[in-house]
Amino acid sequence: MINVHEYRCRYGAAFALTAYLAWQMLGAHGAAAATMIAIKTNIAEITVDVDDALKSYPGLFDDCVTEGKSFASKMRAGAEQAHREDPNAFRDSTAWTYSRSYALRSAIGRYVSVVRSDDTFEGGAHPNHLIDTILWDGQAQKRISIRPFFNETADDGPTMNALAAEVKLAVASLKIANDIPPPNRDKLPPNMTAAQYLREDTFINEGIKPSLLKIGPVTLAPSTEPGKSSGLTFHYQPYAVGPYVEGAYTAFVPSNAFQKYLSPDGMALFGGKRPKSDEDKW
Repeated sequence: MINVHEYRCRYGAAFALTAYLAWQMLGAHGAAAATMIAIKTNIAEITVDVDDALKSYPGLFDDCVTEGKSFASKMRAGAEQAHREDPNAFRDSTAWTYSRSYALRSAIGRYVSVVRSDDTFEGGAHPNHLIDTILWDGQAQKRISIRPFFNETADDGPTMNALAAEVKLAVASLKIANDIPPPNRDKLPPNMTAAQYLREDTFINEGIKPSLLKIGPVTLAPSTEPGKSSGLTFHYQPYAVGPYVEGAYTAFVPSNAFQKYLSPDGMALFGGKRPKSDEDKW
């Protein structure tokens, strides 16, 4: 894993930003994909790639393609309107660029997890990287949330508070592992715990809330036990839980951390441990 703090200290913020984002956006989770949409004009260049593996799950590939077409149309219309209103925003006649990709995260029983990534550049100081997820019920052939896996998921309720607390600690642990100091510190204090880190990192505390819609994009992690999920992975884009230079975070919460909140469906779904290969990839 890239040590962002080391890059900042050794090469400066600009190089750290370039190096980290190149790794994060291009090398971390590559997958074979079909380019379903490609638009190139003087105003906008837009591509939508959908993982070929999604064709194995009825309805899912077409669902992503349909959404991707809507995304492409919206981005093209927005760029063309911006050009009409302010042609100078397109400096040096450079087209704005938009790309979206759908990558298979896991397939566990009837549930398929997909990570959707958007990379956009609209002439600003840097490109933007956005992350969302899709949880697909293959039996019902529709998108769902993690709600059916828990007995209750009320905002600020027991389940969401427990999950939010666990994922905050997971993100703080990732920052410690990357030797990233808390805000307003030049260095990471020795032997700092994740709980101590959280008391100083407002980014994490503001970015993760005990709400199904505000806790963060989530996927099912695979397991060493066939047909089971070892827990939940939460996917945070740059700015979500830290400064832009820190890039994106994928935080894992094992199922034993929330087992007592599971519904019968959740109890049947979760079990086993996360494979090392999944840790290395995500």
